[in-house]
Amino acid sequence: MEIFDDLLKFTVIDIIDVVLVAALLYYVYKLVKGTVAINIFIGIVIIYLIYLVTETLQMKMLSKILGGFMSVGLIALIVVFQQEIRKFLLMVGSTNFSKRGKFFKQFKFLKTETENETDVDVIISACNKMSASKTGALIVLEHNNNLDFLTTTGDAMNITVTQPIIESIFFKNSPLHDGAIIISNNIVKATRVILPVNNDKNLPSRFGLRHRAAVGITEKTDALALAVSEETGQIAYFKDGEFVMFNDTVELAEMIKKDLT
Repeated sequence: MEIFDDLLKFTVIDIIDVVLVAALLYYVYKLVKGTVAINIFIGIVIIYLIYLVTETLQMKMLSKILGGFMSVGLIALIVVFQQEIRKFLLMVGSTNFSKRGKFFKQFKFLKTETENETDVDVIISACNKMSASKTGALIVLEHNNNLDFLTTTGDAMNITVTQPIIESIFFKNSPLHDGAIIISNNIVKATRVILPVNNDKNLPSRFGLRHRAAVGITEKTDALALAVSEETGQIAYFKDGEFVMFNDTVELAEMIKKDLT
């Protein structure tokens, strides 16, 4: 009867509390999905659920052991999830709420019709042309996280994306070809941007600094990155700090359009 009475006291605040916790867990899951950390995350959730059960059933010895693990393990979790926590805080702090349609679209129950305006086909066409001429390039596509904190490392721009513009920026004799460009909603926000380089992951020997920079920015934010190799002309696509395989540039364009929604 006491449990039944507690259920009757379930208020609107309790519902909001549950929804916010569910949203937080979903966001954390998205951060660790596809990484080794996902197994640790699932293990923590299972242990916590067992702890709640032992508390409810008043299994004092087991609940004390699990309670001690939960409290002491907090420090260990901060160490284990250092990269994920940093990325989470960066995502929260730099989320562009002017694009809140895209932000809320991450949660399926809050879908909106807002879509990214970036002309992916034009960007891929430019990459194909640069690939044929073995012109090195690094293109970062802004998603939900605002990348304005990186524009100060390069030259701020406000140019509509076109194929000739992208090709001229990365032309070997161009003063703008060094570094990366940042594109947001079909606007080149900045050129010659210096990106954080990841030296921890083992990448294929054919990948150079451009590719490590692509790994670094997509690992720390939810941005997408395209790198064109100056040595081989190969186009590489990076998302969530990982190299993404694709069969051809038609499939690549579809993948990027989907990832930008």
